[in-house]
Amino acid sequence: MYISGFTGTPVTKLLIGSIIASAVAVSIFDVKYLVPLQVIPHIWEYGQIWRFLTWQGAYLNSTEVLFAVISIYQIRVVERLWGSRKFASFLLLTLPYTTLLPPLLLLLILRPFSFNTLNLLPAGPTAILFALLSQYHSAIPHTYKYNLSTSLSPSPPHPEPEPKLTSKSITYLTSLQLLAPNFPSSLLPALIGWSVGNLWRADALPGVNTASRIPWWLLPASSRPPSAMAPSDRIPAASTSRGSWTSWIWSVLPGTRAAERREYEGLRRRMEAEASATGEGSG
Repeated sequence: MYISGFTGTPVTKLLIGSIIASAVAVSIFDVKYLVPLQVIPHIWEYGQIWRFLTWQGAYLNSTEVLFAVISIYQIRVVERLWGSRKFASFLLLTLPYTTLLPPLLLLLILRPFSFNTLNLLPAGPTAILFALLSQYHSAIPHTYKYNLSTSLSPSPPHPEPEPKLTSKSITYLTSLQLLAPNFPSSLLPALIGWSVGNLWRADALPGVNTASRIPWWLLPASSRPPSAMAPSDRIPAASTSRGSWTSWIWSVLPGTRAAERREYEGLRRRMEAEASATGEGSG
């Protein structure tokens, strides 16, 4: 079943909105010079250590914003697969690694060993995007394969090997476009983001494991189960025809734990949202 738009992906929607809003804000207020990090002069001469935390704050040109938004929109299926809580937990729990490792490696290793050639850490959440891309690569299977023909003749006498692509190739190519404006400096955050994503998936990231979850109150309100919402935000059971049977199930299962009930309710809400979106699309 194909589901379009942001159905069931509130965290992805918030992430895309943040990327666009931050890029617009730094342009309007003319503070683009505060975002990127250069070892010299920002760190060694000016001592601006705070740039270690802010370099991922915003992209500085519309091309990067465009490709970042397209890439994250295509990766949104990971949130549908995992659920919003696990997806947001991955982003927040790996954030210290994707934020601090690139500037530290640039400062302490890459710049000295490149004879001071590498000095720039480009602005923008490229490390976060490539950490998500690694999950997309591992968790989402391709739906079809195709060959990219390199010959104009329908049946050449000596056929050459044709590149084989999949339904996911466009997502990879779009993400790689983010590396072009500041290549090769942009390779560092991309490689670290990809590595952090793979280490997280292998449960090899120090201090973080795949079972860790953030509190419900950190999620957007649309993705929280009713039990995790404020009383004023909850939808009364009488307002929906499905509220009665879930209440009955809970009433005959008095031993069910609260955490399991929340997970069950979150799954039910996502399935209902997907079903309603599919119905509207077919109608």
